[in-house]
Amino acid sequence: MDIVIAGGHGQIALRLSRLLAARGDTVLSLIRNPGHAGDVRDTGAGPIVCDLETAGIDEVAGHLTGADAVVFAAGAGPGSGTARKDTVDRAAAVLAADAAERAGVRGFVQISAMGAGEPPAPGRGEVWEAYIRAKGEAEDDLKRRGALGWLILRPGRLTDDPPTGLVTLAEPPIGHDAVTRADVAAVIAALLAAGDVRHRTLDLLNGPTAIADAVAALRPAPGGGRDG
Repeated sequence: MDIVIAGGHGQIALRLSRLLAARGDTVLSLIRNPGHAGDVRDTGAGPIVCDLETAGIDEVAGHLTGADAVVFAAGAGPGSGTARKDTVDRAAAVLAADAAERAGVRGFVQISAMGAGEPPAPGRGEVWEAYIRAKGEAEDDLKRRGALGWLILRPGRLTDDPPTGLVTLAEPPIGHDAVTRADVAAVIAALLAAGDVRHRTLDLLNGPTAIADAVAALRPAPGGGRDG
């Protein structure tokens, strides 16, 4: 497969590109900072400098042309203020989806967050509120795109622990707990390989089920299908 990762220098994105390249996929990673190109190359992916906060749809669509799927893994990151939660976590996600449609890309995986679209818990602060609001609005935009084969993945609290290969992956709610970044990347890789889990919003935590089995359970039955 040919896959483009938006936000290719993120911690999940780097793990994902390494997995995809290792199995023979062609991976291009959109990055904002040219200084991150070496880290991306080390994973086996090809870096493309493209600032999703300033790029136009034609530029982004040009980078996506020929891809089988796009993974939106970009985020403003810790330390950013409320303004960048909107310009990256919402607006850049919308731009990537617009560009994917223009480029004729069929698959689109958006890494979101548990709690997106819900009232934020009190006391978390205005930056967290802006982040959850931005993620929710990006999800809402994607859900309106019936022709795009979108999939929304909402990981729980992220850790840098070693991969477990065991998860709970299902439509919300499934509770709140942690999941390793390595397992998130492995789940995305498995979902991309499956190719037929679409138009779903999925929560993800570490749990009791092998990743391959968790993804297989979501796939439509032969001769049937779920597309809504």
